[in-house]
Amino acid sequence: MSSSANHDVKFWRDPAKRALLFQVILLAIVAGFIWFIVNNTLSNLSTRGITTGFGFLDDPAGFAIAQSLIPYSEVDTYGRTFVVGLLNTLLVSFLGIIGATILGFIIGVARLSPNWLISRLASAYVELFRNIPLLLQMFFWYFAVLRTLPSPRDSLNINDSIFLNVRGLYLPEPLPNAGFHWIWVALLLAMAVTVWLVRFNRRRQEATGLRFPAGWISLGLIIGLPLLTFVLLGAPLDWGYPELRGFNFRGGMAIIPEFLALWLSLTIYTAAFIAEIVRSGIQAVSHGQTEAAHALGIKDSLTLRLVVIPQAMRVIIPPLTSQYLNLTKNSSLATAIGYPDLVSVFAGTTLNQTGQAIEVIAITMLVYLTISLTVSFFMNWFNSRMALVER
Repeated sequence: MSSSANHDVKFWRDPAKRALLFQVILLAIVAGFIWFIVNNTLSNLSTRGITTGFGFLDDPAGFAIAQSLIPYSEVDTYGRTFVVGLLNTLLVSFLGIIGATILGFIIGVARLSPNWLISRLASAYVELFRNIPLLLQMFFWYFAVLRTLPSPRDSLNINDSIFLNVRGLYLPEPLPNAGFHWIWVALLLAMAVTVWLVRFNRRRQEATGLRFPAGWISLGLIIGLPLLTFVLLGAPLDWGYPELRGFNFRGGMAIIPEFLALWLSLTIYTAAFIAEIVRSGIQAVSHGQTEAAHALGIKDSLTLRLVVIPQAMRVIIPPLTSQYLNLTKNSSLATAIGYPDLVSVFAGTTLNQTGQAIEVIAITMLVYLTISLTVSFFMNWFNSRMALVER
């Protein structure tokens, strides 16, 4: 047998070389498929006279947006509509995650309460809201609750400062004066001291077994130091109150009903799943841990906060990440009730007016992918910090 034949036999019998060859072939097939799709798409677009590229982002949009966290008008560009929609999506997702986490933890702990009524109410909440489709819950809050509120002239109001009507919730708007930035400096300083204090307290407890109420001290710092600075600076803050002028309110802050309906539905729906995650995480902690804590004379509240929850978090965090990702992606259902999120403003109105379907959809998909990867990265980092380290 020739040397070349022996070389071929050795090549095909080497698993590493065979695997490398198959991977190269697979990559070539995938690259060829992508080239075919792209080339075919560009050819079809050219045949129909449809231009490609991102130059449309500099064209004036010509349409209004109900809610914008940055200055926006109809003469602004499509690129600015993208930013407005993205910020609206991030806002409702962030607030939804916070609300769902707090409510979910409360309901999850309540399900394990020894009080029969509390545990049954928590169970009823979970079974009710997690088994009703999210879209239907959005419709309920928007059409059955918020759209039935009174007109602006007959608004529900609190102390003639807060008004709720069919057009939204109107709140007093804080108007900072000169020197108000020092309050933000005081808040950042208090947060930095809080981080140091918590770490010092943890090291002290590991070294001596003694601890002090760092949580209450930290809370006092975060609230007290900015408040003291606020008083010493002579309260550099005014308030702009909403006033009824004509057929609607002017001044103050306005929260549109679409945002309220979306935030409520996302929070309540996702909290039902988080509650089950919290319940299962707590039950995964050995009952012997609770008995040991009680044997040491630790109260039930401290046992839950200092013994059970820290150990349960190692079980809770991974599935909690999935719920955060689901909430962020479920916010795209906002287009059903008219909330101006990224899908509604950019992948909806902008796409319809420009006809740049490929570019708009590609940008929208990339944004959601980036948001999801960012949330996953942060939660994985947090999970690694909470994981048990073997010694």
